[in-house]
Amino acid sequence: MELRIKELLKEKGVMHKELAERLGVTDIALRASLKGNPTIGTLEKVANVLGVAVPELFAAPKEGAITCPHCGKSITIKAE
Repeated sequence: MELRIKELLKEKGVMHKELAERLGVTDIALRASLKGNPTIGTLEKVANVLGVAVPELFAAPKEGAITCPHCGKSITIKAE
């Protein structure tokens, strides 16, 4: 599932580095933890700093599209 943290940061006017500082970690450490499989604890902390609920950190699945579990790219599916 795709995270929409970049979108939320832009909406809130917060830079990624500032988010990392508020969480007490380096920017690199935050990017690494969010890139892979972040823990619920990390997601809760990020959501708290951004003032949103954890589910809001996730992008809504696009209808007719799935995400490749290997590479993470979106795959569009058309039914005929």
